[in-house]
Amino acid sequence: MNWIYKKEEIEDISQFPDNTYGFIYKITHFPTNKSYIGKKVLFHNKKIKLTKKELALYEGVSGRRPSYKLAIVESDWKKYWGSNKPLQELVKSEPIENFKKEILLFCSSKKLLTYFETQTLFVYRVLEEPDLYFNDNILGKFYRKDFDI
Repeated sequence: MNWIYKKEEIEDISQFPDNTYGFIYKITHFPTNKSYIGKKVLFHNKKIKLTKKELALYEGVSGRRPSYKLAIVESDWKKYWGSNKPLQELVKSEPIENFKKEILLFCSSKKLLTYFETQTLFVYRVLEEPDLYFNDNILGKFYRKDFDI
């Protein structure tokens, strides 16, 4: 199942706007009408061990030699289903047709991604609507259990 943005299916990273760092998403489970809102980055840094040839370039250099290099790789955004455990269990046990994965907003930096995710979670009142949302905390600071709702 692919992500949907304004009724258009996103199948490849080339379909994202230029300078997109990540996106805010909403996954909806049709039978319960519950949703999960989160954020996902498109690329991340990965440590790659240096080869013998690359290590040889540091022969004779004083100081500690590096043992790895950083490479920017595409994330698992295509097959991502959020970090919420109850939602992940539903995805494993039910047909994929019971879900909808939609992109709400594209973001150009890590800071904006966090800001807009937090804003979206508060606007949708996810902690106050337990029958409508899987989300149970915001930023690890605000928890559903803290409300007397």
